[in-house]
Amino acid sequence: MRLNKFISSTGLCSRRKADELIAQGKVIVNKEIATLGLTVEEHDVVEVEGKILARKTDADVYIALNKPPGITCTTEEHIDGNIVDFINHEQRIFPIGRLDKESEGLILLTSDGDIVNEILREENNHEKDYIVMVNKEITASFIEGMSNGVEIYNPVKNEYTITNKCKVIKLSDRSFKITLSQGLNRQIRRMCSQFDYQIYKLQRVRVAHITLRGLELGQWRNLTDDEVRKFKSNGHN
Repeated sequence: MRLNKFISSTGLCSRRKADELIAQGKVIVNKEIATLGLTVEEHDVVEVEGKILARKTDADVYIALNKPPGITCTTEEHIDGNIVDFINHEQRIFPIGRLDKESEGLILLTSDGDIVNEILREENNHEKDYIVMVNKEITASFIEGMSNGVEIYNPVKNEYTITNKCKVIKLSDRSFKITLSQGLNRQIRRMCSQFDYQIYKLQRVRVAHITLRGLELGQWRNLTDDEVRKFKSNGHN
């Protein structure tokens, strides 16, 4: 088994994060620093930052949470209000993607590192719906500009990028619904700021075929087998 897949199978993190840990020299296999692309056997001893990993024998966990504002989507235990402590699940879980600390709404969590890329991969076109409330009246030019793509700075690539075209619907004088398949960091907030709008409430209400239906703020539920199966078969609405 490839090392990154083994690490994700323990519930520690996604394969992508595992590759980052390997590249940083934080993964040891049989007392030697591991390299990217390494494969491991059942008898090999794998350590990450001094902790020996064991593949889970429990069934994987898939959770939908209606995240309240103030909860941070991180597994870092030293950060107050981290999402893992908030749920306090018996298995090791981690969030799929992110939702800003000040934002609320639907976030998925899992112990299955293999499913993360299926959900986050942009070409799989898993749409996400957001309800956004802003500080002033929404104009037709704002809706048009947001829909057609907005030039924003991408700090990861140290360059400006134009967001993909998307669907934006005005709901009231100061609220709108936006549907994205991209996942740029703080994307909606940065898009709105280009038109001199400030967000005072941002709620994610849908990820692909999963919605907030029946979940009060702060509540979570396990995904059904059918919901998980749709992700694994790249099925989405």
